[in-house]
Amino acid sequence: MKTYRVLIVDDEPVIRLDLRTMLEAMGHEVVGEAYNGVDALQLARTLQPDLVIADIMMPEMDGIELSRRLAKERIAPVLVLTAYSEPEMVAGADRAGVLGYLVKPFREADLAPAIQVAISRYRELRALEAQNLNLAQEMQARRRIGRAKRVLIQHLGLSEEEAFRRLQQTAEQTGKPLAEVAEAVLLAYQVQPESES
Repeated sequence: MKTYRVLIVDDEPVIRLDLRTMLEAMGHEVVGEAYNGVDALQLARTLQPDLVIADIMMPEMDGIELSRRLAKERIAPVLVLTAYSEPEMVAGADRAGVLGYLVKPFREADLAPAIQVAISRYRELRALEAQNLNLAQEMQARRRIGRAKRVLIQHLGLSEEEAFRRLQQTAEQTGKPLAEVAEAVLLAYQVQPESES
């Protein structure tokens, strides 16, 4: 089993101690503990744990809001460990980006797979986000290249093939990516990038 760096967040010291003992027995490293969500958010930003295990009901900032902020900042996945199993609590946790939900009392046999699933789902989500970003950048680059070709066709009277060949040759000669060369053409002919669609 893989081991992870974990931040524990619970307003009950006994729960934090029990959880620490259980996690360390499983081989995980507890990198920090917090009493409330405000402190936990600061610790998570500083420590960059692999996982945050948090209660829902805590003073100052509850576990749902903490989960929402950690998900928004893409700091770490959150596994909620709570005594509350009401559907509205579960739905709130789900909307906040919680990747695992365990109801107290729990056992090590429950905790180990919940940890692994939460971390695996988090990694899959990050990989999908990166893939989406790459696709968006690729589409933007293609639009830019297409617009640069049209500019060269219009201003230099080239065919589409000649315009593309000219962009490629310039990219090869300068060692710059084709999209960067296309951007330079658009700037040279004062074509506004805001009109890209």
